[in-house]
This record gives sequence, structure tokens and C-alpha cells, in this order.
Amino acid sequence: MGLMPTMPRSRPLTLEDFEKIRDVDDGHRYELIDGVLVVTPSPVPVHQRVVTRLSHALSASAPPGHEVFVAPLDIRLAADTVVQPDILVAGAASITERRIEGAPVLAVEVLSPSTRHFDLSLKHARYEAAGCPNYWVIDPHESSLHAWHLTGGGYDLVGHVVGAQPAVLSHPWPVTVVPHDLTRP
Repeated sequence: MGLMPTMPRSRPLTLEDFEKIRDVDDGHRYELIDGVLVVTPSPVPVHQRVVTRLSHALSASAPPGHEVFVAPLDIRLAADTVVQPDILVAGAASITERRIEGAPVLAVEVLSPSTRHFDLSLKHARYEAAGCPNYWVIDPHESSLHAWHLTGGGYDLVGHVVGAQPAVLSHPWPVTVVPHDLTRP
């Protein structure tokens, strides 16, 4: 386990500040949103079940030039914002040696009690402002999926399903997602 470096207290954090802590191995996830460090605990089994199943489904259907990744992997959305969605799809041009630069093609967050507020409000707004074309949120406790697609006026809800109801989505490519199939043991 690494030692946590001392962070500045009198100003918002920058990417350079964030880089100093990115390799700390303490079981937590670190993100930088609008210059504020956000620390979340490691996920629980149902969360990881959803991430694993959905990432496999997306990988199997991804068109050429797109790659599916799971957290932890940094995405720099702005100079003061580095996020780690649970699942992301990136185009080849945005993949660098250290991180994804700019908005991914798709960001997926799986809700947990500790991340619910950030995922549904703050991260939703940051992905939208950064121009992320597609944002999905899965709630494993109610077995639901919300899918938004970016249009000229912001995010439009293009899918909301619960349980065994299929979400037939056309963005970022045609794919069908059934929340119950992602969450069931």
C-alpha cells in the first residue's frame, strides 16, 4: 500500500496534483471532479457482476475502432476533472498510454449507496458538458437501466427499463440490455 501524498488545501486540485495520487493502492477509487478529490470504497459483488456481464456484452458487439474498458481507468474530461466510470467505450484516437483523453463514446455507472448522488447528478452533468455522446446508469438494487443520448440540447433519455424488460438501444451501436440478466446471481 502506498503513502498518500500531501495535497494543497487552499485551491482546487489540478491534473498534476491528481497524478501524484493515482498510483496509491489502498482499495479506494480516486476521481477529480471540478478540482475536488472524490474517494469511493471498492465495489460489492453485485456491482462487479453487472460490470462484468455488461462489459462482455458490449465487447462482443463493439464495432471496429471502439474498445471497452472497465474501472479503474482514468478519463480526463477537463483540466480539473478526471473520472473513472465503471465501464467506458473509447475510440482509438482518445486512448493514450496513461488514460483516455476527452469524452468517451459511452460512460456507464453502476449505482451504489456511496456513489448514487455523484453518478445521477454531478457525473451526469460533467459527462454532458464534456460532450460524452452516451451515458448509462444501472441500479443493481432495483434492476434498472437509464440510458441518455446527447443531442444539440443536452442529454435526452432514450431508454429506461426495469427487471426483465429489454432496453433496445441504438447508441452507441445497436445493443439490447436486460437489467435482470445483469444483476441475477
